Amino acid sequence: MKRLGSTGDTFDDEDAFVPDHLPAPGSFLDGHDVLTDEDHVAFHEETWEVFEERGVYDVTFGYNLAKLNLDTRHPEAGFRYAESTDESGVLLAEFTPTTEFCPAGNSLAIGAFRAWNGLTDRHDYDLVRVRVAQMHNESESLNADLQRLEDQLEATGEVPGPDALQEGSA
Repeated sequence: MKRLGSTGDTFDDEDAFVPDHLPAPGSFLDGHDVLTDEDHVAFHEETWEVFEERGVYDVTFGYNLAKLNLDTRHPEAGFRYAESTDESGVLLAEFTPTTEFCPAGNSLAIGAFRAWNGLTDRHDYDLVRVRVAQMHNESESLNADLQRLEDQLEATGEVPGPDALQEGSA
């Protein structure tokens, strides 16, 4: 049974690693061990399950955000992953939205952060650091928000809730 992909030319098979249909690893992943081939596929399959449970959906396309990696219509969009070379047990995830002005970039990246770090028993990492690719016009502010959430998580051991970034909470 296919969960991620679909027959036809619109989606790659869920067990395929097709670099031409994925964003190139960006600066957030520089110097780290970028996941490829079976390692990328294995983590991405876990991502599908985590996103499904936590409801991380791209409402524009009407599907689980993990499916974006398989959508051949958007070969420069989706997630790339790397194991940190600086910190044991840390995965870095860089999200490249479909456009540089993607209005949902912030909510999708924060949703991914909360899902991965709220369900760490579903993968082999103690922490998943998430950043938005620099191609997004608001990547600097979005990544500052993600850094604040990460700092709160590390300080409290709890995944910050929806109000964590409101003025006075962060």
